Amino acid sequence: MGMIIQTKNVVKSFPVPEGEFIALKDISIDVPKNKLTILRGRSGSGKTTLMNILGGLDYPKSGEVLFKKQNIASLSEHMRERIRKEKIGFIFQSVALIPMMNAYENVEFALRLAGWKGNKKERTMKCLEMVGLGRRVKHMPHELSGGEQQRVAIARAIAHSPEVIFADEPTAELDTNTGIQVVRIFRNLVENEGVTIVMTTHDTGLMEAAECIYELEDGRIVEKFEK
Repeated sequence: MGMIIQTKNVVKSFPVPEGEFIALKDISIDVPKNKLTILRGRSGSGKTTLMNILGGLDYPKSGEVLFKKQNIASLSEHMRERIRKEKIGFIFQSVALIPMMNAYENVEFALRLAGWKGNKKERTMKCLEMVGLGRRVKHMPHELSGGEQQRVAIARAIAHSPEVIFADEPTAELDTNTGIQVVRIFRNLVENEGVTIVMTTHDTGLMEAAECIYELEDGRIVEKFEK
């Protein structure tokens, strides 16, 4: 099985009044390509900090973060931004849709930001149809349910055909049934689009969907599960 992301002995710390808080302690993981990997753990376990480092949004204090065998921890911010722009998509707990734009415009705007060279209308519609919103394209965010807003956020994240999608607690604010629907969309993207997805969650009901699960506790990997 090929690995698209690997970390080697990653440490992350933050300054605090008492001195230094070590958020991640000697983290070494492998993220398999074209699979769904879950980082699970309680609030404060370090899973979001780890995701931010995997996605190039933050630097580790020490250690290596290999994206397709390239150590992005040692790259300049300009080069990391280019990787994020071309290769990575992000979905956050707060969907952060642009309120003045309808569903179609939110996704199409993401394509423009990414410098998409193809047919933007065709790609935008395809992405919205993939998440089951082909008939809701003209609806404004306030006219959509929480689950529909999250699906627009997913369509926006996949619009530029990233190789990896990072989803930070994407179901935390959704009811159980809607959360399961979101994870089904993730499964379809993995199986039909060949996308790699890394998701953080503390919802034990979603674990069956993943091929690989890392459990974090107090900034350490305490267990790994694989199918």
